[in-house]
Amino acid sequence: MGNYDDIIDLPHHVSSTRPRMPMIDRAAQFQPFRALTGYEDAVRETARLTDRRIELTEEEKARLDAALQRLMDSISSRPQVSVTWFQPDKRKAGGAYVTTTGRLKKIDDLEGVLILLGGERIVIEDILDIQITTP
Repeated sequence: MGNYDDIIDLPHHVSSTRPRMPMIDRAAQFQPFRALTGYEDAVRETARLTDRRIELTEEEKARLDAALQRLMDSISSRPQVSVTWFQPDKRKAGGAYVTTTGRLKKIDDLEGVLILLGGERIVIEDILDIQITTP
């Protein structure tokens, strides 16, 4: 004879005063407890690597100035350019070097940005390299 033989065949109790709990709420009782909400995201963010900005030598700065001057001289022909530039990270120190390719629309000296036909704006101070692919 088992420990529960005396109650095993009794009908399931249904309360006459309390409403039955919805199935979704009953299932929520068995969800894993997460005391540190967002902890995994914080660990993942800390582990994400960023690059440091490269400081250009005087020679590299002169080469970039010459490329910018060539772009200014040929801006009416909307030259195709590939610009490698430092994109600062919005969440932590550092960033990443990205290369953007497109047709040059304008060089805004006042704001210090290159503006491409697609609307991309690249800060001149962030530029590492410029390749002019069409004159």
